[in-house]
Amino acid sequence: MYKRKKISATSIYRFLDKFYKNYQEQVQRIIYEHSLRIVKKLQVVFYDMTTLYFETEDEDDLRKIGFSKDGKFQCPQIMLGLLVTEQGYPITYDIFEGNTWERHTLLEVIERAEKRFKISKPIIVADSGLLSQSNIIMLSELGYEFIIGARIRNESDIIKKEIQNKLQEIKNNNHAEVVKVVKDKEFRLIVGYSEDRAKHDVYRRNKGVAKLRKKHNAGYLTKKDICNKGYNKFLSLNCNQIEVTIDENKIIQNEMWEGLKGYMTNSKMTSEEIQSNYSHLWQIEKAFRISKTDLRIRPIYHRKKNRIEAHICIVFATYAVFKELEIKLKNSKLNISVNDAVEY
Repeated sequence: MYKRKKISATSIYRFLDKFYKNYQEQVQRIIYEHSLRIVKKLQVVFYDMTTLYFETEDEDDLRKIGFSKDGKFQCPQIMLGLLVTEQGYPITYDIFEGNTWERHTLLEVIERAEKRFKISKPIIVADSGLLSQSNIIMLSELGYEFIIGARIRNESDIIKKEIQNKLQEIKNNNHAEVVKVVKDKEFRLIVGYSEDRAKHDVYRRNKGVAKLRKKHNAGYLTKKDICNKGYNKFLSLNCNQIEVTIDENKIIQNEMWEGLKGYMTNSKMTSEEIQSNYSHLWQIEKAFRISKTDLRIRPIYHRKKNRIEAHICIVFATYAVFKELEIKLKNSKLNISVNDAVEY
């Protein structure tokens, strides 16, 4: 019901077709221009990707079964890439087939945004899931500066040894730099340190190891635990006795990396600026959380690609309104959340 008129599902679906055909590009441009008026200049942009699953078992050209960040591995899904400003204002989005490797989406979204809105090349910030040799080489060759989270524990033995040799410098200064060469190009690998992160890492390690010890003492530790993600990195399999044990050396080795965080970059920013900019990446995680919970982007029952696109665009527009209301409430110094304001 809307204004005492009954609206049929069919009429809504037909409107989605019309919306996709006539208004989608216009809506995206209005949102981009509004965000640009607020931030004045796009010096830094933040990119991340999430998955959206569908209430069906049937796949098609767009909805594919892939790695689900929601744990819905049996459901077809799409990939949603989102670009936002430092304050979390939306810039643009793109959707991809559900089995697309997320590392292959970054360049495509950036290049589409540049063509669509004539964006000058901003500094791109993304988490470690987007880090690959092809991405950093291509971004560098296209003239982009970037800050991408690095998985320092997966680095070469030479890089890891250099990091450990600089461990005291890292802890004293909260950072240190290592030069990493990728296909004859030099990049800065900045390793930061945080006491709060270290405390969190210690807490998680102790909690995980305690669970493993409890299972081991009860005789419940089996080969299945080797395959489970999480704290299986602390386990070893004795093939001769077919026994799973807790490897104390692995626990000690893990302690050496607690509190450390890596950042791969070609930017001329200082190490402190690199870490500060990367810390704003939580804004995009917040955007995904708002879209999935407060704005109820799911469940999605649509089947046709144009209706799925229209559905995502409407939620994208709603998120822009959500952010505008958020800043209005903040500026008015009202002690009320956006959700409470909506309820009133």
